[in-house]
Formats: sequence, C-alpha cells, structure tokens
Amino acid sequence: MIRILLPAAFLLAACADVQQATDTAGRNTAKTILPEALAIYFPQVPKQLFTPFTNCVVDNADASEVQSLAADALTGVDQGTADTIRTVLSRPEAQQCLRAAAPSALATL
Repeated sequence: MIRILLPAAFLLAACADVQQATDTAGRNTAKTILPEALAIYFPQVPKQLFTPFTNCVVDNADASEVQSLAADALTGVDQGTADTIRTVLSRPEAQQCLRAAAPSALATL
C-alpha cells in the first residue's frame, strides 16, 4: 500500500507546483495588458493609479478571468477586457484593495 501512496503523494505535489506556476505566469501576463485597457476603457483612472488598479484587478480575479486577461495580452484589449475588469472591480475585495492602495500611489505626486 505504501508503494502506491508515496508515488501518488509526489505526483499530487508536482501537480500543485505546476498549477501554481501556471497561475503565476497567467497573472503576470494579465498585468501586462491592464494599463492599456485602463487607458482606453477607463480614462477617468489617473495614470498614477494604473499600478494599484492593475494589481488589485489581477489579485482579485479568479482563474478564468486571469486566463481571459492573459489571452487579451496576445489578442489585444477589447470590450470583453473592459467587462472582465468591471466584473472584478465590482467585488468588495477589489474595492477594498483599491482603497488601501490608492492613497499611497497618490501621495507620490
């Protein structure tokens, strides 16, 4: 029995590592497209807040939203990108993130 369980445990650990690496890569890729999307679809957001907005959106996006945003990094931003950002920003956690991050970003002016 131990001969079966030990390899299975290693396999599960390796899968978790791959999943974490994939998630991190997707989130990093998604972050590359957010400033452009903010500039086009959210002109009311001051440029000095692009980094906090980007981080808060990506950090509060679920896996499918990250995948969608990462894909937009290849295909370009469109209304779907803006819709995904709006969906994430509507969440209380994302709004709380922005409230916490915005003052420090604005203080650097």
